Amino acid sequence: MNPRLGSGTARKLTYLTLLAVAFFSALPLYYSVVVASRDNSALADVPPPLIPGGNLFANVARVFDTVPFALALMNSVLVSGAIAISVMFFSTLAGFAFAKLRFRGGRALLVLTVATMMVPTQLGIIPLYLLMVKLEWTGSMYALVVPALVSAFGVFFMTQYLSRALPTELLEAGRVDGCTTWGLFWHVVIPAARPAAAVLGMLTFMSAWNDYFWPLVVLTPENPTVQVALSTLAAGYVSDYALSLTGTALGTLPLVIVFALLGKQIIGGIMQGAVKG
Repeated sequence: MNPRLGSGTARKLTYLTLLAVAFFSALPLYYSVVVASRDNSALADVPPPLIPGGNLFANVARVFDTVPFALALMNSVLVSGAIAISVMFFSTLAGFAFAKLRFRGGRALLVLTVATMMVPTQLGIIPLYLLMVKLEWTGSMYALVVPALVSAFGVFFMTQYLSRALPTELLEAGRVDGCTTWGLFWHVVIPAARPAAAVLGMLTFMSAWNDYFWPLVVLTPENPTVQVALSTLAAGYVSDYALSLTGTALGTLPLVIVFALLGKQIIGGIMQGAVKG
């Protein structure tokens, strides 16, 4: 068998597989836009519509009239952005300490941090809510941001990354040049951790954006996040799927923008981790 022929066939199969995966991944989002651009009765059509209609802007206006969606978008952007930035910073700082600094009890503290990931979030909802009531933070964004300023997964992720991606010799060279530990963090650790921090930031932003249970518990209907607003759109005796999917499409748009902005760093971080792993 000709090696070039086999290589060409394998390449074609690879591209066909990637195209199929991309198609089926984008199909739900595309169909959401199709339904969002039509009225609710279009879902009963046989065969189902596959081309966008002309009701998209009317449905968008109905979304903003039905719920405070502009406020929900702003709340979600502020909360998710603040949580993502905080988690990237504190997780990188803690990961640097656990990976490259030697101090008493460091290994036990890391194990304890990772062990907290095994505790279901629902077990802490009641005491956390009582704490928010005590602090008078119920109904405010503080109740969403402050408990999520750092995550155990982020600390573990950055610890594992920095233990391999950050040479100890580079830190020693910085110390010889008179750099303090804090200076090493700013001038050496952060540039080295940027690809992994971008991946962590994206994952954290998506997790905070998609969080539904805790915002539903601690916020009021007049001051919602996107997920709480979407649940309000879906409520009712008769579900208006065109309205719900219009809100879903609008709520997905910021995630697409974030991925577009951080896509290069995210792909670079994933590829670098794959090579080093």
